[in-house]
Amino acid sequence: MSVQRCDVLVIGSGAGGLSAAVTAAWHGLKVVVAEKEAVFGGTTAWSGGWIWAPLNPLAKRSGIVEDIDAPRTYLRHVLGNNFDEVRVNAFLEAAPQMVAFFEEKTALQFQDGNRICDTYGTVPGAGTGGRSVIAAPYDARGLGNLVKRLRHPLRETTFLGMTLQAGADLGAFMSVTRSPRALGYVARRLGRHVVDLAVYRRGMQLRNGLALVGRLLRSAADLGVDLRESSPAIRLIYESGSVRGAVLRTRQGEVEVRASRGVVLAAGGFPHDPERRQALFPANDQHLALAVLSATGDGLRLGESVGGIVDTTLAAPGAWCPVSLVPFPDGSIGRFPHIIERGKPGIIGVLANGRRFCNEGNGYHDYVSAMLAAVPKGEEVASWLICTRAFQRRYGLGIARPAPVPVEPLIKSGYIKVGQTISELALICGIDPDGLERTLAEYNKHAREGRDPVFGRGSTPYNRLQGDPDHKPNPCVAPIERGPFYAVKVVPGSFGTFAGLKTDGSARVLNSTDRPIRGLYAVGTDMANVMGGHYPAGGINLGPALTFGFIAGRHLASQPN
Repeated sequence: MSVQRCDVLVIGSGAGGLSAAVTAAWHGLKVVVAEKEAVFGGTTAWSGGWIWAPLNPLAKRSGIVEDIDAPRTYLRHVLGNNFDEVRVNAFLEAAPQMVAFFEEKTALQFQDGNRICDTYGTVPGAGTGGRSVIAAPYDARGLGNLVKRLRHPLRETTFLGMTLQAGADLGAFMSVTRSPRALGYVARRLGRHVVDLAVYRRGMQLRNGLALVGRLLRSAADLGVDLRESSPAIRLIYESGSVRGAVLRTRQGEVEVRASRGVVLAAGGFPHDPERRQALFPANDQHLALAVLSATGDGLRLGESVGGIVDTTLAAPGAWCPVSLVPFPDGSIGRFPHIIERGKPGIIGVLANGRRFCNEGNGYHDYVSAMLAAVPKGEEVASWLICTRAFQRRYGLGIARPAPVPVEPLIKSGYIKVGQTISELALICGIDPDGLERTLAEYNKHAREGRDPVFGRGSTPYNRLQGDPDHKPNPCVAPIERGPFYAVKVVPGSFGTFAGLKTDGSARVLNSTDRPIRGLYAVGTDMANVMGGHYPAGGINLGPALTFGFIAGRHLASQPN
């Protein structure tokens, strides 16, 4: 077996791993990134790309200035018994430093999300803007040959293979039939995309998580990071109480990579580890993961092999999201995350009994949590999103895009169910027709006045942000009265996992006595979620991943050889 040497070995190439690699390399360390798959980016490349980073410099430059006590107070209230003061403080102190570091020292540049508010607007310390950033769009031509080693976007969340970014970019596509300016913008975007497909056989206008990965890869290459794909780590090298590297399986055989400073686990959590999922996930047999298939718990098992402990005491073991199954023409089945349409006016979610069970405009994690809690034990955990054809043509419904994209193929495939009456729709879907009719009668009575007294939709800044500002008086509430009526079935899904290895404020993996294991760090979803299994804001996966990657890289640079 050949032996190779470096200062830092990073296992995984998502946001957390690349953040650690770039930070350590900028500090002068020799870094190797070992990726299990043949492409870089992990689940980060499929993500929406938003990053929760309170007190960030982009917000400050826009005049949004707050004290660290505000987000800390917010997290203390939302996380409750899962509030880990040491790690929360480490995150809040380092997050703005992380954003500034990447902005000033690397190819990773950001755009602000200053209009984006936290999920729970009535909780003390909740932010109404300025806590979110996203990687600026990136032209993949800047990657050179590295573009061939970059993961393609998730088919279900693209439009003809093109990634759309929440905000003005997505807004233009949503309003293309109502705005000449939007039409011109979309035409330019599509025109360039067609050329890119012809020349490069992939979209080259990177946005969202792909832009983040692309910019981090460019930064890593600029700093001389040794990027190795198709190189899964199969065991750690553990000597004299310290982790000193790992053995990688490569096309040329096993390679021993000795890392004098340490190893960073960033392998993507356990969304496709059947055994751990069975032990931790509620309704596991019905649960659909949106993470890459290679995320099978490798990092957690490696950590456990040298004494690391997986924290299973979190409020939830995963980052939930409602998902619908998409039958594609080629016979494959896709998985679509329902993020956007649930907060728009004129849609409700109901169970098989025809009843609503939550405020549909709340966060995607909360929607699934409510569904899991509301479905009686022994029944299929599922709900139906109900709207009119007019709603779908304006806002879309799952993977069925708004006008002018045709909806008929998705009706024909059975993805969207159609009924001329509510009773007909209910029977087609397997919903109790009397229950659904009663629910809609009660909902419509108040919705005509823009109210939702049962669940309070539209009552929080987060709700209103998800709604339609042009719809009055409530951007989130409208009656559902004139057919034909549409429905799509959604089931529990997840973006990734929260349960992970216990770590300290420096991202060092802890053993059973809460002492750091020398030379071993965990970031991203290999690290136990700093939010304690709660979902206080969009971007609470990537924000901590980047931040603790930055913390780990900086800490590794401070260690002796």
